Amino acid sequence: MDNNGEPMALAKFLSSALARVRPLPSIDLDLTAACGCVLASDVTAPGPLPAFDHATVDGYAVRMEDVSSATPQRPVSLKVLGDVSAASWRPVRLIEGTCFAVAAGAVLPVGTDTVIPMSWTDEGMAAVQVGQVPKRGHGLRHAGEDAGSGEVLATEGRHITPQLIGLLAAAGVGDVVVRPTPRVVLIATGDELMDTGRVSQPGQLVDANSHALTAAASEAGAHAFRIGICDDEPEALRTVLDDQTLRADFIVTTGGTGTGPGDMVRRTFGRDKTVEFSPVAVYPCSTIGFGSVGPEEVPIACLPGDPGAAMIAFEVLVRPLIMRLAGAEPVFRQSVKANLIEPVTSPSHYREFRPAHVAERRGGGYTVAPLPGGPYTLSGIAQATGLMVLGEKVTTAPAGSTIDVLLFDRHR
Repeated sequence: MDNNGEPMALAKFLSSALARVRPLPSIDLDLTAACGCVLASDVTAPGPLPAFDHATVDGYAVRMEDVSSATPQRPVSLKVLGDVSAASWRPVRLIEGTCFAVAAGAVLPVGTDTVIPMSWTDEGMAAVQVGQVPKRGHGLRHAGEDAGSGEVLATEGRHITPQLIGLLAAAGVGDVVVRPTPRVVLIATGDELMDTGRVSQPGQLVDANSHALTAAASEAGAHAFRIGICDDEPEALRTVLDDQTLRADFIVTTGGTGTGPGDMVRRTFGRDKTVEFSPVAVYPCSTIGFGSVGPEEVPIACLPGDPGAAMIAFEVLVRPLIMRLAGAEPVFRQSVKANLIEPVTSPSHYREFRPAHVAERRGGGYTVAPLPGGPYTLSGIAQATGLMVLGEKVTTAPAGSTIDVLLFDRHR
């Protein structure tokens, strides 16, 4: 809470939390094992890529001047001096009126400036008839066409994807310096909680939080570990945390952040000041705790128990912190401007994040419509493709107005 007694602005809370978290120390990993990690330093090409001039199609390596007059009616005949396979390494040279049969990937004979595809010839063995001529340079790639020796192939902060691994492997890179994947532990607290497989009833609620947030942490690129349910008992919570701080880079709890008689998390951590619980001007999250626990000072975020509020709090706080630990930039989801399809209202002095359906317009730009029930209707959150962001000064936004929207990753 700010000094004037008002809830803390989200920007101030986020800035303070992000300042306390540093990217994990870098490690050297085998290229394939590094998939999903973030580069901790630039990667440069150890040599030119491709390493040598080579054919990209099966065909005949020729000099353009020898075949430029060829037509289907008057094909040009060339003597075939031999075959060059992808495994060939002996240098060969073209002379006037000759060619070599080459395989895709084969080193080009000296003097080659075009490769004629097999289908454009009679596929002769001792001599070949060329009846169609491509443009000069067809069917081949030159050394260094993708990247020159010493050229930066990938910059620090970039996620390593399968596609990037293909590029680096082709360039001759065997290992890379990366930030390790953050290990995130998820714990739901509350005597009223029970595990999935049963329907909620009075006095018992199904634990949706630890399942949903474990999946969300995994989607954010973390190694996520669901510990499950912890009872509202301080010693039980401390025992769980003592076990988890040895393997976790980040701990997330849900429930117990309020000031009611059963809010054990806040009472437990508030007593020893390891976690600060701040009313944050975010709807619907209200109070969020952040600090560190254990001798290793593992960062911990304590989120509300309501599933919708917990999911929003994850998006605005936990996900950016996971990205910071991983060394990724930017830490926030992509934000776009979108036009409202229908009017909305929002609480004054709070920044609201509301589940919404975002669509791209044919002519460019985006439209956005709020989903029924706001953050408290899980069916609406499940359909959301983004979050509408309504600022602290926005109490009403008419249809057609432009607002900010955070886009979810689209897998559907």
